[in-house]
Amino acid sequence: MTIEFDPYAYEFHEDPYPMYERLREEAPLYHNAEMGFWAISRHADVIDGFRDVTRLSSSHGVSLDPMASGPHAYKTMSFLAMDQPMHGRMRALVSRGFTPRRVAQLEPRIREIARGYLANLQDDEPFDFIKDFAGRLPMDVISELIGVPVQDRDELRIKSDLLVHREEGVQDVPPEGIAAAMDLVVYYSEMLAERRARPTEDLTSALLAAEIDGDRLNDDEIIGFLFLMVVAGNETTTKLLGNAWYWAWRNPEQRNKVFADPSRIPTWVEETLRYDTSTQLLARITTCDIELHGGVIPAGDRVVLLVGSANRDPRVFSSPDTYDLERPEPLPQIASFGFGRHFCLGASLARLEAQVALQELVSAVSSYEIDAAETKRVHSVNVRGFASLPSTVTLRPEPLPVSPITTGAH
Repeated sequence: MTIEFDPYAYEFHEDPYPMYERLREEAPLYHNAEMGFWAISRHADVIDGFRDVTRLSSSHGVSLDPMASGPHAYKTMSFLAMDQPMHGRMRALVSRGFTPRRVAQLEPRIREIARGYLANLQDDEPFDFIKDFAGRLPMDVISELIGVPVQDRDELRIKSDLLVHREEGVQDVPPEGIAAAMDLVVYYSEMLAERRARPTEDLTSALLAAEIDGDRLNDDEIIGFLFLMVVAGNETTTKLLGNAWYWAWRNPEQRNKVFADPSRIPTWVEETLRYDTSTQLLARITTCDIELHGGVIPAGDRVVLLVGSANRDPRVFSSPDTYDLERPEPLPQIASFGFGRHFCLGASLARLEAQVALQELVSAVSSYEIDAAETKRVHSVNVRGFASLPSTVTLRPEPLPVSPITTGAH
């Protein structure tokens, strides 16, 4: 039976994992001639794909959307859509401002923001985990980092959502998404002009000041990075939190472990990243013919690295379709943040946000339920997660004490 893999299909978004299993076993090199892409699904091949920056170029961006891919992709995807030497230069300059120390210093503020939202929780009163918490916290954290004032954050989050959402049957950036992108560019341009006139302690000011041997970032480069922060940094962390909340609920024996022992929270985050990662696929373009699994990918063709499939490969993970917070193997091999030169610069921030948010939830809440019939998924070709998770909670009589997290540098 012929495999028909359409990454835009709503049916696929609901549960991509049966399709991934078929691709890994029956078509480890898959070609969709009609949509014009190849797909790689096995863990070893996906990791090799991340590391092979010579034959698999990032220069056309990471999206399959025709309007978002091409040589112009770096304008909104920053160094995600660059090869060497542009990638190395841009990443080095950005790293002058986006430092591990700056990330670690955010922890008290992340905790304060999380507690502010959780203070509204009441026993058995319905709340939407995404709209009332997980959809707000990451945008607030990114905004704190880059200097977006409180009154502008909801509007920027709405525009960020418009960039990734796809109506059924739509295989490109919709007009609403294009308009949102243009609005964001205007907003960041005005913010840069303000910081240039009146520098502050935020990341935007640090990027304006970043310099290596006289080389500085220009406005377009900074705007591209801010765009990446708000879209990638916001959307993926929201989805990570929602997926952690949902899958722990679906697996109560696992949930009970972490609610009884909050020291397991880092494992909760890592197993969620493996089991149902926010970023499901990333695109590349071939610079030469590539032979793989008896086929040949021609030069100039689009290749999709199926991150979500790699994380469920039984060749690497035992019982990969089981959500297990006591997984026997260590998880450094999860593909969720990429590998090699393009390893996600924001991985430490995403992990910090997720761990702090879940710490605060476990501190305040003893148990919870989700109204499964009313959940709604986000429909996007790159990211997977929920748009709505109606929930009720049982609060603890007294919050559990929490310990600060020591963040590592990535």
